Amino acid sequence: MRVLFAGTPASALPTMVALRQAGHQIVAVATNPDAARGRSGRLQSSPVAARALSDGLPLLQPQRASEPWFIDAVKALEPEVAVIVAWGSLIPESLLAVPKQGWVNLHFSLLPAWRGAAPVQRALMAGERTTGVTVFRLVRELDAGPIFLQKSVAISSEENGGQLIDRLAQVGAMTMVNAMTEVEAGRRPQPQSDKGISQAPKLTVDELRIDWQNSAISIHNLVRAVAPTPGAWTVIADRRLKLLQTKVVSQPDLAPGQVLATKHDLVVGTGDGTLSLVEIKAEGKSAMSAADWARGARLGDVL
Repeated sequence: MRVLFAGTPASALPTMVALRQAGHQIVAVATNPDAARGRSGRLQSSPVAARALSDGLPLLQPQRASEPWFIDAVKALEPEVAVIVAWGSLIPESLLAVPKQGWVNLHFSLLPAWRGAAPVQRALMAGERTTGVTVFRLVRELDAGPIFLQKSVAISSEENGGQLIDRLAQVGAMTMVNAMTEVEAGRRPQPQSDKGISQAPKLTVDELRIDWQNSAISIHNLVRAVAPTPGAWTVIADRRLKLLQTKVVSQPDLAPGQVLATKHDLVVGTGDGTLSLVEIKAEGKSAMSAADWARGARLGDVL
């Protein structure tokens, strides 16, 4: 089929590649405009844009999908279907009907669970053990369209958000290819259930600050959900730290927020239990062992 592909991050690449390998023709790629990154502020292409340029695919980079020139460009391409994976731009109603088979989205959850921008992170924060991918047709309501295919995926006990997204991207790519067979055959997607709906709104900086009054397991789930980026954070000894890896431990018994540095460990008390900080990243520094950082920071008398 003639496919307009829309996506931005690296997690969208497996689907773009798989569609081409399956024999579909990508007539153009829509992605976010180049953005300033790092301390230099140099403009960089998104992973999807970089791959499209490398593969010689036509590239469309609107600020918003509602821009008239972009809508005209999509109409001129006459795609049979538009495939979208984490583009980050809302599709206006005027554009939804342009492809003959509509817009087909890959979402990293088992809809109707975790509708929204952060489904993987929200599932991990909730301590869930199973997630998955859903391929569905876009409608006006966010992530509420009828479903072509779903695939369940078990979550390993110590898997972080980045690792799970990478795995779901691979599973989702094959699920999308299979869904395209359904689309091409004219099969109708099935409506979503009106039960089990949950929301996965975009994460905020304040939400990612550790509240040591919470339980050790809930803090641990937050840390792994948003590692390696954007990362949960806290302040210890007047230093802002991003927590990359933690583990729940039974000893010692500390008050919420109380810090104890030993020769081989850095632990913090919570509202229920104790959390060992395994790997951290201080501002302007590389990721490192929390115990090594504590020794360098001279925390406490026993190091």
